[in-house]
Amino acid sequence: MAEGRRKMTRRHVIAGFFIVLGLLILGAMMPQLGAAEPETTRLAFGVSGPVVELPTALSLIVIGVLFLIAGGLSIVPATTRAGTWLLWISGFLLIPAILIWAAAGKQTNATTMLSETLRLGTPIALGALAGIWAERSGIINIAIEGMMLTGAAFGFAAFIFTGSIWLGVVFAVLLGGLIALIHGMLSITFKTDQVISGTVINILAIGVTGYLRRQFIVDGGGGRVTLPAIDLPLLSEIPVLGPAVFSGKPIFYTMLVMVVLTHVLLFYTRWGLRTRAVGENPRAADTVGIAVNRVRYINVFISGAIAGLAGAWFSLETVGNFDDGMTAGKGFIALAAMIFGKWMPFASFGGAMLFGFAEALQTRLQILQVEIFGGPVPSQFLQMLPYVLTIVVLAGLIGRAVGPAAVGQPYEKS
Repeated sequence: MAEGRRKMTRRHVIAGFFIVLGLLILGAMMPQLGAAEPETTRLAFGVSGPVVELPTALSLIVIGVLFLIAGGLSIVPATTRAGTWLLWISGFLLIPAILIWAAAGKQTNATTMLSETLRLGTPIALGALAGIWAERSGIINIAIEGMMLTGAAFGFAAFIFTGSIWLGVVFAVLLGGLIALIHGMLSITFKTDQVISGTVINILAIGVTGYLRRQFIVDGGGGRVTLPAIDLPLLSEIPVLGPAVFSGKPIFYTMLVMVVLTHVLLFYTRWGLRTRAVGENPRAADTVGIAVNRVRYINVFISGAIAGLAGAWFSLETVGNFDDGMTAGKGFIALAAMIFGKWMPFASFGGAMLFGFAEALQTRLQILQVEIFGGPVPSQFLQMLPYVLTIVVLAGLIGRAVGPAAVGQPYEKS
């Protein structure tokens, strides 16, 4: 009887999602095939690039059929390998499917959408890297939001008082690291519950940055100056991808470098080996001469510095000002991206770009004035997209995520 029962797995959930989605697409698009003047979707690639015109209903029906096939093959045990490949393909096709549906009868720029996804995913990716550095060494860091907010506020304040936007970025990084050391002191030295310590940092950041804004920033001005855009020679001239990927601002480029650098340092250097050892088995690391708490302090500072840089993205690279709570929960979404990526830099970067796409999409849907059930979709519902996606990803799509074995456990040398 036990053999007759089959356990519901994450694979079955994903397969069921694509089956249901495929059926919904077919149900909605099949009646439109016989229309006298079928709608078309125009996808532009760059300002002066090609424009691809697609029949909306037919294109979505083809994608819907693929979703059904992928879901069906993933459930049948004998075809799991083919089903796995088709599920990956279906996941990538979700993005063009959404764009084709949203821009039905209109035109949208796919290159701009890619550029916005990368840009809006930048602070989330940096926040995820900050989480990786702390948690790989055994320290839970839910204070990324507060560290971002601190970096954004003090970085902009430093810019006002010094007149140098680059000094503002440096100050944001340093302040993020310093407030992280408070989290480290509470968690490592005083062995406070790390979740409570992180919550305290988040609350402290809201109060301190709000006071700083009211007392100094409001009257200090700033002129909406942001970091300059940089076009990388030759690379920015690549058709389609060049303007989207290689025409950006300094913190965006730094994020791309940090993803690679974090991977190399964690998995190909002695420091990375020590960090992972401390996060997995601090007692064993101690026996071979590794100073566990010292390693944790340094990694927490690195974590805060990266989060401070993410904060500088808001105030110094994007807005050119500081507003209360301007990070808007991106630190918590960064934690979701980190968990989505199983504490791995490249996978976490992919999760960050997924959330960046959700945020770019809600803006694009408002611009296109998308309608559903005969009326426009309320903007408030569209603005919920990134946060709803966070819940969906954490609740059903990533499966059981297991972090470093000793994360959250204070260590005391015997």
